[in-house]
Amino acid sequence: MSSTQSRRDFFKVAGAAGVALAASTLEGGPVMAAEKRDFQISLAGWSLHRSIGEGEGKIPMLDMPKLARQEFGIGAIELVNQMLPASDAAYLDKLAKNAADNDVQILLTMVDGEGAIGHPDAGERQDAVARHQKWIDVTSYLGGHTIRMNWTGAPNDIAARPAELKAFIDRCVPEFRTLCDYGDSKNINVVIENHGGASSEPGALMQLMVAVDHPRFGTLPDFGNFPEHVDKYLATDLMMNFAKAVSAKCYDFDDQTGVETSLDFERLMAIVVDQHGYHGHVGIEFEGSRLSEFDGIKACKKLLESLQG
Repeated sequence: MSSTQSRRDFFKVAGAAGVALAASTLEGGPVMAAEKRDFQISLAGWSLHRSIGEGEGKIPMLDMPKLARQEFGIGAIELVNQMLPASDAAYLDKLAKNAADNDVQILLTMVDGEGAIGHPDAGERQDAVARHQKWIDVTSYLGGHTIRMNWTGAPNDIAARPAELKAFIDRCVPEFRTLCDYGDSKNINVVIENHGGASSEPGALMQLMVAVDHPRFGTLPDFGNFPEHVDKYLATDLMMNFAKAVSAKCYDFDDQTGVETSLDFERLMAIVVDQHGYHGHVGIEFEGSRLSEFDGIKACKKLLESLQG
């Protein structure tokens, strides 16, 4: 039995009502430091959303693989659908060739603006399924393993109203399973990032994971996308039980020590790798304003490398 499946079984036994408390003790004991942390580093396209574009002075999206390899020494990237100027086969072939030429792997696509999977109207939900299936096709064509979609279709504060939250989850489950079944046919996972609304409330998100209960369905923990009332370290711990990718959100770095000034990366990576045994890619997602995008990416890469041991 896989560790992911055993965790799913644990959450089922624990029950949705007690899921947050149960998950917080799932692994047992304190986080122990590793002599060497075995994880890989990737670059999220959003880190360059101000630099990449089609206008004058912008870097073409087709050059992102070359930029990742030659400027940052990174061999894996994560796409953002809204940063792609086209998604036809001719464009995708050029992007794939540029990635291959620079020995860069395309891992996943972060999908925004393609409909609300939990919309109260069934027709809207079905439209969202169809529109996300397109990005499963695109990601599969490019050799990736995952799409990240948004859990939308309800007010942002719905997690505070249990009955309405349950109804929201119930109407999402068939659509998520349909997408996951389609993803299974393409060898593509479907994941939810903490990206606002119910998705950034760990208790609600864990209830969704249990309800969908599909091996292709999982999470993408983002270190920074939690509201102030949520303990980001406990929330990351919870999400890691279903994680298929990880996003190292970062904003600024101490010029002397190199540490991230708003997040305890040592603690977060201990949760991700030491506690949960995650050895996949950790994607740099720089969103700071003091440093340039290039400098922020380099600072985050240096910090992550120091945490590899």
